[in-house]
Amino acid sequence: MADYFLGMEDYPEAIRRHQAVIKQHPDNALAHYHLGFAEGVMGQHQLELSEYKKAVQLGLSDWDLFLNLGLLYLETDQLDTATNVLQLATLLAPERPEAHYNLGIAYERRGKLKQAEQEMLLSLRLDPAQVDARNQLGVIYAEEGNFPRARDEWQEIAAAAPSYSPARQNLALLRQAEQRHSPAAGQGSSPNAP
Repeated sequence: MADYFLGMEDYPEAIRRHQAVIKQHPDNALAHYHLGFAEGVMGQHQLELSEYKKAVQLGLSDWDLFLNLGLLYLETDQLDTATNVLQLATLLAPERPEAHYNLGIAYERRGKLKQAEQEMLLSLRLDPAQVDARNQLGVIYAEEGNFPRARDEWQEIAAAAPSYSPARQNLALLRQAEQRHSPAAGQGSSPNAP
């Protein structure tokens, strides 16, 4: 029943039910993981982290536990730890695009752009329909200084998914940067300079 309420997205009841399960079975690693997930959805991130750690200590090694733990570390800017945990998620489930996508995010935030690019490309190879991953790949290309590739990614997204605003916004920012630095605007710098 605890997992039923988790599936129904009744998180307060899911928390109450998982706490009852854990009271009777304190070594139930899956119950700790699911309790942590419900607490995280409710914004209780310290409790979420504590329950995830208990689940790991009790031997749970589900890839999605490490994905959620890595996301929590990303949200709290613990980038080195997030990277390590997300690497484990990709090792446990190399076929899961979301694990590679989030590892790519961790690498990008750490300035490891080549590794970020590799993870985004792998994520897209596993699921080419990921608009967020394609947009993020454009961001990585722009950060690498490869503005033509960034533009190509964002233009393709804008054409295929016109309602996806992040790609349109990134294209507009790129155009503004190019206009500010174009020789016609009196700037002596390269048209590709940000």
